[in-house]
Amino acid sequence: MNVPNILSLLRLAGVPVFLWLLLGPEEDGWALAVLVFSALTDWLDGKLARWLNQMSRLGQLLDPAADRLYILATLIAFLAREIIPWWVVVPLLLREAVLGVCVLTLRRRGFAPPEVTYIGKGATFVLMYAFPFLLLAQGGSDVAAIARPIGYAFTIWGGVLYVWSGVLYVVQARNALRGAGDD
Repeated sequence: MNVPNILSLLRLAGVPVFLWLLLGPEEDGWALAVLVFSALTDWLDGKLARWLNQMSRLGQLLDPAADRLYILATLIAFLAREIIPWWVVVPLLLREAVLGVCVLTLRRRGFAPPEVTYIGKGATFVLMYAFPFLLLAQGGSDVAAIARPIGYAFTIWGGVLYVWSGVLYVVQARNALRGAGDD
């Protein structure tokens, strides 16, 4: 087990903590801290893996799994708390469902999952950047008033990129299956 993989595992372990803080006692400050820690470790695990030459197959699986889990958990929790509306959440959840079906279909036919794209990485980064602002936007303080438009702008931008990257992943999956003779 290397350092980047440990960071990814810590990020995964933070998901239930984040959800409990946000949905249980509504400790938004602590939930924000866990969310920021997650974003920082997401950046750091990739940097360290390359810098220390500790890239691994486990890391290639853990990192996107942790990203997706955090994004899905945050979207659902924000929807439950009415931080963001359903019409923002539904397309992003549908993207994940469609990609899940694509990955299962590819694996069942002996293919690897689609390659991660820069648009997909960028979309994840923008959403992970937006979520803390959306959490800061709760309440009536001056900080909330400043954070609100920033959070929503990054959420819309990240959401569009996230859906677009999903389309690109579906195209990759379709091309792989067509190349194998499966129409």
